[in-house]
Amino acid sequence: MTVLVEDPLIASMAIGQPLPIHESSRRLRELYPECPRVYGVAVMGDLSRRRWWPLAEIVTTDRLNTMFDAALVETESSVAVTQQLAATFAHVVVGRVTALLALEGRAWDTGLENLWVHVDSEGSIDWVGVADPTVRALPDDPVFASRGRRCRSTGDGIVALPSEAALTTWVAHRSHRALGPIFDKLAAVSAGAVAVSAMWHIVGGTVVSVATQIPLLSGASEVVSMRRGQAVLDALVGFGLPVRGTSRANCGKVLLN
Repeated sequence: MTVLVEDPLIASMAIGQPLPIHESSRRLRELYPECPRVYGVAVMGDLSRRRWWPLAEIVTTDRLNTMFDAALVETESSVAVTQQLAATFAHVVVGRVTALLALEGRAWDTGLENLWVHVDSEGSIDWVGVADPTVRALPDDPVFASRGRRCRSTGDGIVALPSEAALTTWVAHRSHRALGPIFDKLAAVSAGAVAVSAMWHIVGGTVVSVATQIPLLSGASEVVSMRRGQAVLDALVGFGLPVRGTSRANCGKVLLN
């Protein structure tokens, strides 16, 4: 029997202006009601910022060093710690948005400057937020149909991109720009325990895994989900990133709530 979890952080959100991202995040939370933070995101304007910090601080402060050292005490394997952190960041940046892309043909901005992360009492990332709640969507999104027009401004919290190819390429580009510096920093902090190319293999596995899981959890089209996931990977390959191929990384669980 599915157990619906009343998450205190989600329950405490104060939504002043409902936007498309709020409905999308609610549907994503419902995919995995036992752990509702796994796929959805929060809007930073809706909540207290206790235990939240901008993801960009990973590359500008010593936060990553602290996370790495703390995890190393537990596992004593720099390779395992590096793989786990790479998997965590892959899910934070591109895994979550792939879920929304597969389910609704929408995407929030995964740029490094737009993402925030929430950490638990042990300093582990357990939720993700966005500073700018605007989502990009396909031209046939129900919001546009209900309003009888194609929204081009951000005032309504949603902007149409011309095609699925444009949307998936935008997601890949923004995710690439976010994960690139994070992986470079992780390689430096771990003293090269895992090659950056192997971290990008983890990204590829993350996208495929999410695109496979969403139809199972939601009943959405497997064909559409995999097509959109593969389009993101195609765009990443076009940027010269080795996301395809076999990775021997044992990623384990990405996020725990």
